[in-house]
Amino acid sequence: MTESRTEDILTIGVDIGGTKVAAGVVTAEGQVLARLRTETPERSKSPAVVEETIVGVVRELMREFTVAAVGVGAAGFVDEQRANVLFAPHLSWRREPLRDALTDRLDLPVVVENDANAAAWAEVRAGVGQGVDNVVVVNLGTGIGGAVVLGGRLHRGRYGLAGEFGHMTVVPGGHRCECGNRGCWEQYASGNAVTREARELVRAESPVARMLHQAVGGDARQITGPLVSELASKGDRACVEILEDVGAWLGTGLANLAAAFDPELFIIGGGVSEAGELLLGPARTAFERNLTGRGYRPTARVVAAALGNEAGLIGAADLARETLPHQEH
Repeated sequence: MTESRTEDILTIGVDIGGTKVAAGVVTAEGQVLARLRTETPERSKSPAVVEETIVGVVRELMREFTVAAVGVGAAGFVDEQRANVLFAPHLSWRREPLRDALTDRLDLPVVVENDANAAAWAEVRAGVGQGVDNVVVVNLGTGIGGAVVLGGRLHRGRYGLAGEFGHMTVVPGGHRCECGNRGCWEQYASGNAVTREARELVRAESPVARMLHQAVGGDARQITGPLVSELASKGDRACVEILEDVGAWLGTGLANLAAAFDPELFIIGGGVSEAGELLLGPARTAFERNLTGRGYRPTARVVAAALGNEAGLIGAADLARETLPHQEH
């Protein structure tokens, strides 16, 4: 029997967020051959329930495909060994030994990585960041995830916690964040920020929010980020302004990150980025307005991510290849 070439070997990537678990079988080129998606169990349930969900989707995919390793992108702080989820603001994991638990149950090599790192790696390897060595990725979802690629390599930091931009304090004493602090950037430039502002307008029965009010029958709880983006694309002024405000917060944060990392490229991903130029236009304006040394330095490009919701699982699957012989990144 001939030995399989490394480029023919398949891996599974799993992306765990605050609301979903998505998994896929991925080739070395980043092509997703099969995918599964399910809801994340409620955070009130034990971590074992989330683990069971991961094992279930991986085993389901393994019924049809032979895979060599599994990569898990987790929405939380992952240690430098890429083994333990130290803290997950949107899940109930606290110092959770996820890698070992999954390795024991799946009998496969497992790598655990922060979900934003995984998505960033996917964009650099197979998306809009190909060929760029210095990249900062900002994922706008329920919160904000971030990642840094320096010199063509993921920069994880000494303890594996680099890139947690969403929890930079931008408004001291501001909105309470699920991480325990106040005024975190993700409270002003994320999906939560979009829905919070829209719901407040509807609850206040603001006359500028008539379309929003009509769309949800006056029930502010029914407002979602995609709804705000949809109405904004149709010209609803209130929704356009919400995205402009969130975009301005995004651009201001990017200017701070440019001062720290001086990247060539900012990639904006996550569900909120699907608002496109309604969000990115104001973000670029605020970025250029707040950039240190503006007018006398090169300005990094700010672009939308290319791989969409599958970036996290593609990146996790590719990072799992590090566990295989002769795999380098």
